Amino acid sequence: MGWSYSFWKPAFYPKDLPAIDFLAYYAKHFDTVEADSTFYRIPTAKTVNEWREQTPKGFRFSLKFPQKITHIKMLRDCQEETRVFLERAELLKEKLGVLLLQFPPMFSHEHLPLLADYLKTLPAGHRYAVEVRNKSMLTSELTKLLRQHDAALAWVDTAKMPLLEEETAPFVYVRWEGDRKAVAGTLGTPEVNRSEGIREWSRKLKALVETGTEFFGYFSKFYSGFPPADVTELLGLMK
Repeated sequence: MGWSYSFWKPAFYPKDLPAIDFLAYYAKHFDTVEADSTFYRIPTAKTVNEWREQTPKGFRFSLKFPQKITHIKMLRDCQEETRVFLERAELLKEKLGVLLLQFPPMFSHEHLPLLADYLKTLPAGHRYAVEVRNKSMLTSELTKLLRQHDAALAWVDTAKMPLLEEETAPFVYVRWEGDRKAVAGTLGTPEVNRSEGIREWSRKLKALVETGTEFFGYFSKFYSGFPPADVTELLGLMK
């Protein structure tokens, strides 16, 4: 989840690597990233074009919908913000992965009709995922709605919510969020041993891949404290 972390030096990024080259270096090692920055502001066209140009063929960017849409307006009266965000996302062309709608804890079951109406407005041809942080949302109504729109219910490994593994789309979207209370995430090294959990995930995801299902997966800096090590361990186990 993100790549602009100077504290990944020197364990991942070379000590003398300038920040402007972080993405290109990252893309030599991994084939996808979740751009957390889009949650805070819609990127400029110049920025998105630079992302596309700095990464190789086959690389994929997954983008969070802006918080103004999901948290501040909570899907109400946000047509213009949605239009601009999608317009920028589409500049990635074939490098666009998944568009993630991540909702705050106050987005509860009573807001489900808002989500239903909003999903109807989104253009076909893109992959969408939904992450909820209120347990009242975890119902058959939600999964039925997501299946109707081929939108994935995000599988989230976090201390805050139960893990659901419902497949509601032709792909799976996994987020290893971890525990912000237990992990600082800025030390540039693993702080918690997550090997057992990663081994379990590798078995699940390997079985998924063997059925032909595509998955996108992203580690937070709050999982073990050092995402490059987490994803490297996971991919090694899945070989």
